[in-house]
Amino acid sequence: MDWLAPGWTGEDGVRALMTTRHGGVSAGPYESLNLRAGPTPDLPDDVPAAVEENRRRLARVLGARPVYLEQVHGADVVRLTAAHLHAARPAVRADAAVTTEAGVGCTVLVADCLPVLMCAPGGTAVGAAHAGWRGLAAGVLERTVEALCIAAGCQPYQVRVWMGACIGPQAFEVGADVLQAFGVPRTDGGSEVAPRHFEPRLRPDGQMRWRADLAGLARDRLRAAGVVEHSGGQWCTVSDPKRFFSYRRDRVTGRMAAVIARAL
Repeated sequence: MDWLAPGWTGEDGVRALMTTRHGGVSAGPYESLNLRAGPTPDLPDDVPAAVEENRRRLARVLGARPVYLEQVHGADVVRLTAAHLHAARPAVRADAAVTTEAGVGCTVLVADCLPVLMCAPGGTAVGAAHAGWRGLAAGVLERTVEALCIAAGCQPYQVRVWMGACIGPQAFEVGADVLQAFGVPRTDGGSEVAPRHFEPRLRPDGQMRWRADLAGLARDRLRAAGVVEHSGGQWCTVSDPKRFFSYRRDRVTGRMAAVIARAL
């Protein structure tokens, strides 16, 4: 298996990583470590037995059992317990999770959205957030930091945060609706004033679009929430098809996982 990991993984008995597309048994557009099963509108069936084997491999590497969420591009955060390990289906509709219990893997699935892993001081609590632009604008990172601090009894400045691979700013072209979701004011002429992390691009047809820096927007949100130690976020899923799944690039594709757990 091939994966990305924060420099602090292994410290305080915490394991954290983000998978790539390598190291599994799936075939075709899901080759090879697809961790999400179909059917969904945007993801036809992978072979269920292949996904199950891929998930077993991830659990072995992690040394804990990942808990998969039903992600909806929102900002809800769930606190996981050992009881969630026995759920046959995704435990809850949420886009982030925290836990204080050993062996429970807070897990998010991605294929362009930004995965964010968090660790409280001493590894007393851990968390994971799925931050697409909708969830990011809705406050999923701030809410995850808050939930982690409540669980661990710590302050945001004590939390370590790592960001995995996501769609990069050269590939992430967005419209005015995304700018408005982040509170960008409109001028009287109806055009948008591009703020930090949005690069304006005028199309040949005269339409204005922007290249958005998802990881940069996340860093700003984390700093505003009081987080001072954050790293990662430099990998682009779209530009590296040999290593990463990308929904925007391929449409029919697999999903990678970012997961963090306290060791048993």
